[in-house]
Amino acid sequence: MERAGSSKAIAATVAAWQKRSDGSSLVLVGEDADDVWENFCANYRFVQAAGGCVTDEHMRLLAIHRLGLWDLPKGKVDPGEAVDHAAVREVREECGLVNVELLQRLCETWHTYERKGIQHLKRTDWYLMRASSSEQLVAQHEEDISEVRWMDAAGIAELERGTYPSLLPVIAAWASAVQRRA
Repeated sequence: MERAGSSKAIAATVAAWQKRSDGSSLVLVGEDADDVWENFCANYRFVQAAGGCVTDEHMRLLAIHRLGLWDLPKGKVDPGEAVDHAAVREVREECGLVNVELLQRLCETWHTYERKGIQHLKRTDWYLMRASSSEQLVAQHEEDISEVRWMDAAGIAELERGTYPSLLPVIAAWASAVQRRA
């Protein structure tokens, strides 16, 4: 019998939870939070990513449309690359921007996914950035990006309705940071 907090027991619990379609949350509890976290992570290949919440001079948010959903520009951090530099690089690559100014760190998100039979745990560090709407936006089609657009209030509402749930706190952190800077 597996110990309740063991890596295999956690993997079985997560697998059973993932089969649910009721939108419920999963909370793992144990006597030693570090031990629970270590056992949870043992079931995944870690991926470090970075992304940007880019604001223009009209206080609009830059969004990308990829694989049928609205998203924010982000991607994997290259080996030896600083996370904040990766965030700026990814914004430039995915959106075609040249001049991108890094302002501050916003937050991080975590999510899991499966690719080629391997479970991944992805941490994305998000940064507030500034760029000018006078630059031409170019979607990086090689990354399945079909559109890049500056979103005003109505566009942000559309973004929130048609994006991943894990991005909603990022958008809220962006809105709060932009409001504080105004």
